[in-house]
Amino acid sequence: MSLPKIDEVINLSDEELNEKILAVKRQLFELRMQKATRQLEKPHQFRHAQHQLAQLLTVERARQRAASLATQSATEQE
Repeated sequence: MSLPKIDEVINLSDEELNEKILAVKRQLFELRMQKATRQLEKPHQFRHAQHQLAQLLTVERARQRAASLATQSATEQE
């Protein structure tokens, strides 16, 4: 299984992005619980989940910055 691509994340709406972030955080929690109880069968899933979370948070932050820059430029023009 290859790491997820950022192209898939960029096309998500804001609501879908927030839902995905929560789902991946929940998945990481469950993986940590499995690791702690020695039930984890596929340790590479940690890397995939962390990578996906980083992508999601990066896209979310980029959208926040773009929105704040748009509001700043709008207020400066007034």
